[in-house]
Amino acid sequence: MQTGNRFRAYPTPTQEQILLQWIGHQRFVYNAKVSEDRYYRVFAKKAVSLSGTPVPVDQEYARFIGPDTPWLREVPSQILRNGAVRWKQAYARCTAGLSKRPAFKRKDGRQSVWITSELFTFRYNDKTHASELVLGTRKFPVGMLTFVAHRPYSRPSSLSVSVEAGKWYVSFSSDDGLPEPKEEDTVAWLRMFSEEELQSKTLGFDRGVVRPVMASDGRSMDLLPVHKTRIEKKERARRRWQRKLSRQQKGSQNRKKTRKRLARTFEYTKEVRKDVVHKATHAFATDPERSLFVVEDLKVRNMTKKPDPKKDESGNFVQNGARAKAGLNKSILSSCWGLFVLFLSYKARRNGKLVIKVPPHYSSQECARCGHVHPDNRPSQAEFVCQRCGLTDNADQNASRVISQRGIRLLLGGNIQKKPVRRCGIGKQKQLGQELSEVKASGEDNKTQRPKRLRASSAKEELSVARSETPPTAQSA
Repeated sequence: MQTGNRFRAYPTPTQEQILLQWIGHQRFVYNAKVSEDRYYRVFAKKAVSLSGTPVPVDQEYARFIGPDTPWLREVPSQILRNGAVRWKQAYARCTAGLSKRPAFKRKDGRQSVWITSELFTFRYNDKTHASELVLGTRKFPVGMLTFVAHRPYSRPSSLSVSVEAGKWYVSFSSDDGLPEPKEEDTVAWLRMFSEEELQSKTLGFDRGVVRPVMASDGRSMDLLPVHKTRIEKKERARRRWQRKLSRQQKGSQNRKKTRKRLARTFEYTKEVRKDVVHKATHAFATDPERSLFVVEDLKVRNMTKKPDPKKDESGNFVQNGARAKAGLNKSILSSCWGLFVLFLSYKARRNGKLVIKVPPHYSSQECARCGHVHPDNRPSQAEFVCQRCGLTDNADQNASRVISQRGIRLLLGGNIQKKPVRRCGIGKQKQLGQELSEVKASGEDNKTQRPKRLRASSAKEELSVARSETPPTAQSA
């Protein structure tokens, strides 16, 4: 079964500069491919179609190495090749309908470089008892990159080295050798139980704003008071750093330091929420008494859209509640609704359990005992009082039980439809692109592929967009 690993890395200052150079070079090739694609897309109906030249959708990168970009030879050729392969993968996902068209990568925010097996080896240091990653080649050595492996792993065929808010990480996916349980077998096994037996094996979850997740057995997921206090403190510091950043000169070293401190305030909030969700989903998925988990099929993206502008009869804009909706959207997104379902799904699948989604309509107004649905059943946000049978319960607790019952009926009714997995198939290709011997300073090998005039125009268009980026050798961070 495929597992993902993300380990904290600790490069030396010299290694940081080399890795930043690799990141910048790979980003340059990726952006050059994006620029080339946009150029041909704009003039496809004008110049290209008239000349009969096909629009190139390939993994070639040698044409980007020229007199204006001699610094591209300062990194291994595999780094440049992987940048072109990254663009090809993004383009394949776009044509398969899985994402939008490839866009330009920015120099700020999280940065990463994709490294294939030609440029790294793993080894264990017996003296320091730490895992070491040897990066580079004889011509372009990086050295031993120390990282902390907090769990066992198998050696992958490729990995990514990323940096975010000044912290470095090594991430990769590998096979742990364990068989992956099939969803069809899990569904067939659960249908062997009766409705009464499934009630003891099922756990429903109600997601809200005041309480992010409430389970039908009384357990809940929420931030600790110390977490909330520290997040509020980080938000105050964030506003302070943002004010300071607005007064600093662009490109200065102090501005770069401020941006790093500002990024760390965002990183703390994100990591705390991920840690809370990981621990909660692990506790639910490893519960030996529960085998079926039911959640509401909430459209979080639609729920967090900003409202449309409103106009009065004279055509003037009026208040549309955008400020209040922005606060609600922030609360919804900070509750980690989507992250909870994502983590719970893969952990349940690994443990041979099932996660299903049910319609969320009127789950907060329906009684879990008699099934009566009425808005008056909710006299307040936290209280539920059934107007028919008189059941009194916490509103979130009652809703989670209703969701659990809906999931059981959906399972026994045989109405579970497996969502098809859409793939683009780029990972099955064995040929990644040109190797070191195929990289030439000039684009002589491309003369037979397109007319000279079009190739020169394409190069000018690519370089005009790519020059906006500072060459990675000149970057300090």
